[in-house]
Amino acid sequence: MAFDKAMHEIYDNALSECGYRATRFLNLVNQIGGLEAARQLLRSDGHPEGLTALWEHGRLDLSMEALLLQEQWSTLFTADELKLARRRLQKLGYSPAS
Repeated sequence: MAFDKAMHEIYDNALSECGYRATRFLNLVNQIGGLEAARQLLRSDGHPEGLTALWEHGRLDLSMEALLLQEQWSTLFTADELKLARRRLQKLGYSPAS
């Protein structure tokens, strides 16, 4: 699935551009696929450590939350899931383009 590839790409970009190795994220994507991994990560309680790490590097654009808000992927998610992703990013001062 194209979304799986996009999830792998944000992992690769975070690693190459920030040195951030999101091992648990990658393992989850590999085990259950990008779409279900995104949904599971959105349902998790608390503040995601990966989001904090990307914020520290000034690269929230490489986050899963920013990815799923992109027009090409947003139709895969419910309105509530999109709202949660947007809210997480906005709390860190990032305004997604969509």
